[in-house]
Amino acid sequence: MAGPRLTTTVSRRSLKRTSTEDLKSIDVPTLVMQGEDDQVVPYKGAALLQVKLLKEPTLKLYPGFPHGMLTTYSETINNDLLEFIKG
Repeated sequence: MAGPRLTTTVSRRSLKRTSTEDLKSIDVPTLVMQGEDDQVVPYKGAALLQVKLLKEPTLKLYPGFPHGMLTTYSETINNDLLEFIKG
């Protein structure tokens, strides 16, 4: 079993390699949501880079929200998601 550091390094490299071209090909408005207190995938290494690759990004950062924000802050996340969909 790989340790956490190796697993994280491999995961980040794989994600960067496979998602860059995918993100560049998305040509519809896209909402990128991430917690600023995400200890698993820090927003500076994820969300801030993703919005640079998307053609029509909207970035929503949540101060103090963790990696599991979809579960722990579902009401806030769902409301913001619905607002984005409504335009």
